[in-house]
Amino acid sequence: MISQRAQSIIPSPTLSIDAKAKALKQKGIDIINFGIGEPDFDTPKNIKEVAITAINSGFTKYCPVPGTLEIKNAIINKLKRDNNTTYLPDEIIVSSGAKHSLYNLFQAIIDPEDEVIIPAPYWVSYTDMVILAGGKPIIINTTDKNNFKITSDLIKKVITSKTKAIIINSPSNPTGVTYCQNELKEIAQVCLENKILIISDEIYEKLVYDNFKFTSIVQAYPQVKDTAILINGVSKAYAMTGWRIGYAAGNKEIISAMTKIQSQSTSNASSISIKAAVEALNGTQEYVEIMRKEFEKRRNYIVERLNSIEGINCIKPEGAFYVFPNISSILCKSFNGKNINSDIEFADYLLNQARIAVVPGTAFGAKGYIRISYATSIENIQKGIGRLENALKNKI
Repeated sequence: MISQRAQSIIPSPTLSIDAKAKALKQKGIDIINFGIGEPDFDTPKNIKEVAITAINSGFTKYCPVPGTLEIKNAIINKLKRDNNTTYLPDEIIVSSGAKHSLYNLFQAIIDPEDEVIIPAPYWVSYTDMVILAGGKPIIINTTDKNNFKITSDLIKKVITSKTKAIIINSPSNPTGVTYCQNELKEIAQVCLENKILIISDEIYEKLVYDNFKFTSIVQAYPQVKDTAILINGVSKAYAMTGWRIGYAAGNKEIISAMTKIQSQSTSNASSISIKAAVEALNGTQEYVEIMRKEFEKRRNYIVERLNSIEGINCIKPEGAFYVFPNISSILCKSFNGKNINSDIEFADYLLNQARIAVVPGTAFGAKGYIRISYATSIENIQKGIGRLENALKNKI
């Protein structure tokens, strides 16, 4: 009854962990949820007010499939202002979230058996989206020893005649690591030489720390503008996860193909959300900076606390709102009579015994790690890390 295509993929592990945590909370159990990748801040007031005005003025009808000219121009202005890159309206498509933009893209460019290079740790949906499109994920494994980064030499080792594209996620989910301009330039050069499309997921670009300067891959190496597709949106930077607005910028033929696919699925993104996103991109950016500074404080605290716990090693990421500590020294030990042999078992132990929700690294293609989101209050972080520490001291 169920198609092989549907059977070939798994539900999003991060959303599954979040659902478990929320189900326990509904039962009255005090859970600290480090599992979900969602800012705990509210959408800025100016953005909400524009959406309310749009509703009251009757902006509730269908829009053009790839987005209104107004939002396309807002995206074009943003890309010029923030990334020093120039695009035209027919090189932009707006979708129902950056995840939707990625899905459309994979459907538009991948033929059966095409290979897509994906650095691990990777965002959980990349591999399954490639498989859904009939492609084959080619994983390049990295560790905290090399700062979770790939190089041009590592890419060259896995290129074949079937290589179609590579995914670069900077800042990264789940690690938070961010590529600098020279690193991106080297990657872009090898991709251009081998005619490999670059999918650059830049959804966390506004959330970088320690005066790190974010660079888009097209900004780093403009020669790849026609073979790179930028993926971005308003979810993370403007605390608008539920509004579902993402976008892609790139080669107009690819954008046109994505538009055809979207026309046969969702049609346009929500008209109200489009109006809100225009305000997010064009309006004041003060709230973004307030949020960024708070995330930086939380990152500094959580990294210091984690590294003070015996058996845990955590690099200090440059961006996003995740840490990805190495817990391999903890595995194959017993806590409270419970044998912990994998990161999956460790995550279960923390949820059931310590009442904190984390995501096992295996979900991201990296065994022996866990992902902790610090997109929650500093009070929750303090309490949650305290519970983690006690769990490892058999005090639960």
